[in-house]
Parts: sequence; structure tokens; C-alpha cells
Amino acid sequence: MAKRSETPADEAVASTADTYDAWVGEALELAAATASSEDVPVGAIVVDEAGAVIGRGRNVREAAGDPTGHAEVVALREAAAARGTWRLDGCTLVVTLEPCVMCAGALIQARVERVVFGAWDPKAGACGSVWDLTRDPLATHNVDVVGGVRAGESAELLVDFFEGRRLR
Repeated sequence: MAKRSETPADEAVASTADTYDAWVGEALELAAATASSEDVPVGAIVVDEAGAVIGRGRNVREAAGDPTGHAEVVALREAAAARGTWRLDGCTLVVTLEPCVMCAGALIQARVERVVFGAWDPKAGACGSVWDLTRDPLATHNVDVVGGVRAGESAELLVDFFEGRRLR
């Protein structure tokens, strides 16, 4: 039996999946950097249309005493500063955990094109699990959602963090 050759579309999908894996890997490194604080290990990056990282963030709620100090918000602020505008059209936010309501709202307001994330959040996720704000037809802007990229690694960071807190 002849081996099926990949079509250009198959190659594009494989290339996109590899790209998403690499991006989530960068976000995982940022999440791991929260180990020295009491913050939940979540990391995020913002990638522009050319694939360049223009914003990075990790949770700093505890470290900064900031209720909006979620990784996504920190990364969006850095990306907006890099661009010189709040509009992040064409950009992709990559994060290790499904964004919450606040962060999903920030994605909509910033006009982010896509969100790629690792672990689903069955308690507070707002990109498809508990709520789906990013694709709500009444929203002023819709965000493409790609969830579950390197979900196991992303979830493991969170499980380890919360188990460590319970042992204290």
C-alpha cells in the first residue's frame, strides 16, 4: 500500500500545531517563573501577525497586590505599549490556562484575533468551558479560540501548585 502524502493543507495544519506548541512552551516558562511568589502559575505571551512575541506576562496578583494582575492582562499591556496602541488587531494571545471573564473581556476590548491556551478552566473559564464570551454573537468583537494545546503540562503546573499549598 502506498504511503499517503501530505497535502499542503495537511502541512499547514501540522506547522500551525507545531507553532502553537512552541508558543505555549514559552508561556509555560513564564508560568514556572511564578515559583518564587504566591501567584498561581499562569504565563502568557502576545504574538503579532509576523510571529514575533510583543508582550509577555505571568500572574502577579499576589506579588503586586493587583486584582487585575493576571498573566493575560500583563501581556496585553506590554503588547499595547510595544505597538503604541490599545488595538491588537491580528495578534494572538497564548496562555497556559483558559482566560477568565476579566481576561476574555480584555481580549475582546483589545481586538485580539485569536487566543491559544493550554488547560481548560472548568471553574472560571470564559472561552468555552463555563462561559464563551470570546465568541458571543452579542460581543463587539469575536476571538478565535484554540484550546487544549499542551493541556497536560499546563494542568500539571496548576495541580502541583495547589497540592503544595494544601500541604502547608
